[in-house]
Amino acid sequence: MQRDQQLERLRSETFDVCVVGAGINGAVSACVLAARGLRVALIDRGDFGGATSSQSSNLAWGGIKYLESGEVGLVWDLCDSRNELNDSYPSTVREIRFLTTLERNFRKPAFVIYLGALLYWAFGRFKTRAPAYLSRAALKKREPLIDVRDAVAGVEYSDCYLHDNDSRFVWNFVRSALDRGAAAANYVAANAFRRNDEGWEISARDEESGDSFDVRAKVLVNACGPWVDEVNSASKVSTDHRHVLSKGIHLVVDRMMNERRILAFFASDGRLFFVMPMGPKTCIGTTDTRVEDPLTGVTEEDRDFVLANANELLDLKQTLTRDDIIAERCGVRPLAVTGSGSDSDWISLSRKHAIEVDESRAQISIFGGKITDCINVGEEVADLVAGFGLSLQTESERWFGEPDANTRARFFAEASDMNLDAMADARSMEKLSKRFWRRYGADAFGMLDAIRKDPRMAERLVDEAEYLRCEIEHTADKEMITRLEDFLRRRSKISLVVRAESLENDPGLLELCRVLFGDDAERRLQEYWRDNPVQAASKP
Repeated sequence: MQRDQQLERLRSETFDVCVVGAGINGAVSACVLAARGLRVALIDRGDFGGATSSQSSNLAWGGIKYLESGEVGLVWDLCDSRNELNDSYPSTVREIRFLTTLERNFRKPAFVIYLGALLYWAFGRFKTRAPAYLSRAALKKREPLIDVRDAVAGVEYSDCYLHDNDSRFVWNFVRSALDRGAAAANYVAANAFRRNDEGWEISARDEESGDSFDVRAKVLVNACGPWVDEVNSASKVSTDHRHVLSKGIHLVVDRMMNERRILAFFASDGRLFFVMPMGPKTCIGTTDTRVEDPLTGVTEEDRDFVLANANELLDLKQTLTRDDIIAERCGVRPLAVTGSGSDSDWISLSRKHAIEVDESRAQISIFGGKITDCINVGEEVADLVAGFGLSLQTESERWFGEPDANTRARFFAEASDMNLDAMADARSMEKLSKRFWRRYGADAFGMLDAIRKDPRMAERLVDEAEYLRCEIEHTADKEMITRLEDFLRRRSKISLVVRAESLENDPGLLELCRVLFGDDAERRLQEYWRDNPVQAASKP
């Protein structure tokens, strides 16, 4: 699975399908097509899950806010998709309680919001805990962090969230595609597209070495998220749909709540505003700003908006300032619209996906979408690819989900037999084994074996990060880490929860780089600080 081997395959083989873009839409497309027996190539000019799919709210939710706009069919479908993810990834996609605070003069009476939560629970087939209506006093008692001075009531309901970060979830689909024979590489840009009688020739460039080569495939899947329109223009494909782009940002600060729950408010602009767990820290946001550039970043205005709303809505001992920001997330949401008509009401657009097919050129374009609906996107793409005359195998087993219950039971039985009491970093074998299983699935057996052979494999390399040496070794071997940010920001969430100053001063970071990059460790570490302005801003 090393990157050089994957690049050689991309150069030398002819594929049934080339998927361009390795966010959630591209990752699930590659995964299902490889599982159905097709020869699949997957490329992205950045890292896997490196753009929008690594900047979400980490939620797998049924879209309760779309009830207000009357999109009941969408909510019904999204709730079903959320339940399927929860059933298929019980270690990763977890139920979590939301506490929604309703203030005076809100556009809907509090009791109407509660009735909406009951309807949402019903749309979710009653699979979560029931909603509850909370008086102002009960709301404050449930969560002291909430400032209830302007509140009239609260509503508590359930949805789902990703226990680890969103890009880790995306990577596991990429890993599954690789395990099923796909060829995939990050930092491979698709620069030009040519269609001939044999299929597609995609002019690609390795962004690391600068080498150029062609990727050949019969069918092209455009899964480039905010860049779908740009790729369609380059490949000379016309579509009815196009994208409107909306920027959302989150700020990560020190932990605010003792309980693992999500606080939901309506910000000063009327949009939903969340206070969410982010590992050992808290994530606050989001904004909703119309943008034209998918590469837009966090502005001073964005920071001030999020901090101002947090200070207004929360009962804080000290005012949050920019000095409290540990990390920032900025994602550009691609919202699907049709035709060339007005999109002046873009703020009310949902995240529902749309897929278009150009039969004459054998191209599929995926618009919009979100993590909650990813399984449906994969299934739809597989059905459409079959329409191009490619023979897909009948599915003998599900292409998604955690390993089966027997494998899981065997892993935890094996883990419980290990005695790591003397290893302070392990804390408890039960907690450690749950983390291993959630992140690595069946590959977690190898980590137990590594610790048995060498107890040093249970040591932490970075003091404030929970990742152990065996995890770094596994990541170096199996997870195509090309740049340090790939690990610190996407395969893990270390740079989201550990302050840059702490990372810089931790001698274990260089050792981590040596495990990942060998003799290239120093260069990759310097490259990381150079290319990450948020982290670099704190350096002397």
